[in-house]
Amino acid sequence: MQPPFSLAHLTALHLTPPELISLAADTGYQYAGVRMLPATPDGEAYALMHDRAMLRETIRRSRETGVGVFDLEILRLSPDFRAQDHLAFFEAGAELGARAMLVAGNDPDEQRQGDNLAALCEAARPFGLTADLEFMPWTLVPDLDSALRILHLAGTPENAGILVDAIHFGRSDSRLEQLAQIPEQLLHYAQICDAPAGIPDTEEALIFDARCRRLLPGEGGLDLPGIFGRLPRSLPISVEIPHHLRAPALGDHEWARQALLAAQAVCRQLPRT
Repeated sequence: MQPPFSLAHLTALHLTPPELISLAADTGYQYAGVRMLPATPDGEAYALMHDRAMLRETIRRSRETGVGVFDLEILRLSPDFRAQDHLAFFEAGAELGARAMLVAGNDPDEQRQGDNLAALCEAARPFGLTADLEFMPWTLVPDLDSALRILHLAGTPENAGILVDAIHFGRSDSRLEQLAQIPEQLLHYAQICDAPAGIPDTEEALIFDARCRRLLPGEGGLDLPGIFGRLPRSLPISVEIPHHLRAPALGDHEWARQALLAAQAVCRQLPRT
């Protein structure tokens, strides 16, 4: 049995959330993600918490197509993070019916990150949202070990989680045997893509590959069977595969379609448990 698949916004970030919902519906996804806050200071995002017209249209498309909004992006645990500053973000997420929030760590003080994650979980709980900490090798949560430490420092709130992204797992100091040891209640979804074998020598190359040059599952050198074979089979999978050359050349529909088919193929080949 296949898990549910969600079309990550980064796969087609130039599309508005309503357009992304329609693309997900047209190409066979059950969910889509929405980037409401930018990943970089000048990055693209769609602030639905302030754009009521676009929020209403996103909800209408979701109801019309049956494609739900799975996750919201992206909250960063910076030293000055205040969970209460994001009340409008949580409220919009609840209106969308979203289930998860992608969280990144940008604070050198792990205890403060843990405290802020705990505060975020507490503030988001009434809105039905999980806070899923994604480790990325160029951030201050660079690997799975550090993500687990921060959740422990947060007191492991009931709506806290760990987000495993295949490219970040493969290019960080994380080990396959760790995956099967993650408590299942900390896993709310994972992200799939592929990438060339090996780890780039520079931070700039790591970031460029992650944001601009991911491969379809099965095309590269990441151990996708090893990663996803150690995660729960029913775990929802976000298909996050931006490619700034191939995606425009193929067009949004064909790129999203091929991405889903490749992700499904990886999951079909996993051993049954």
